[in-house]
Amino acid sequence: SSQIYPIHLPREERTRRALLICNIEFEHLRRRDGAEVDVEGMTKLLEGLGYVVDIHCNLTSQGMAAVMKDFANCKEHLTSDSTFLVFMSHGVRAGLCGTQSKDGTTDILSLDTIYEEFNNKHCRVLLGKPKVVIIQSCRGGRAGSVMVGDSAGPAVPAPTIPAGLEDDAICEVHLESDFATLHSSTPDTVSWRSPVTGSLFIQHLIEQFRNHAWNSDLQELFRKVQYSFGNFPRQLPAQERSTMLRKFYLFPGH
Repeated sequence: SSQIYPIHLPREERTRRALLICNIEFEHLRRRDGAEVDVEGMTKLLEGLGYVVDIHCNLTSQGMAAVMKDFANCKEHLTSDSTFLVFMSHGVRAGLCGTQSKDGTTDILSLDTIYEEFNNKHCRVLLGKPKVVIIQSCRGGRAGSVMVGDSAGPAVPAPTIPAGLEDDAICEVHLESDFATLHSSTPDTVSWRSPVTGSLFIQHLIEQFRNHAWNSDLQELFRKVQYSFGNFPRQLPAQERSTMLRKFYLFPGH
């Protein structure tokens, strides 16, 4: 179906790659006890879905950006159908804390960096392929969900194409398409983590993927993760900046 992202190669010929960045130890912030459990659980889940997982821990914001750039240039993406980008760290509204972060303004990786590095201009090998972004971090200090207002900035006019002109062997595509993003919480709110069993969000995500990835598309899986927090009103995962044009089925085992 044209409404489903294609998987052209059989499992044994695919070279699916996933990136997992997890910051546990910080110079000025408290240690993220239990995060090791999250790394182990997500690695097993992604490997079970056919991804080779590149794991990097305890990076500054510059280190995270450098790792993403290298991963975006990975040649295996040519024979892959998708990728997962998993980030776990302390966080603020503006982004993810690097290991040298002191507050909400020092050593912060802007979330925009993720989308810029893997958009269709800078990462051509993943053009038209699902890019699944999973972010486990706080996004502020409030408990529970909040409402956020629309931007008050002026609208950006759409580009115009002069009449009578045709492009010559150049395909115009959306700058930022085929992303699916699930945050562990809504803007300005905290995410909860057990020092023993790991983050609630990662626990719920792993459970829903293991139970339903065989017959549910990705965004339905995201909805199931959100629904699983129905009895825990202090936290609600949020789908944001998602630009999927089709349904993505992981088809594990095929």
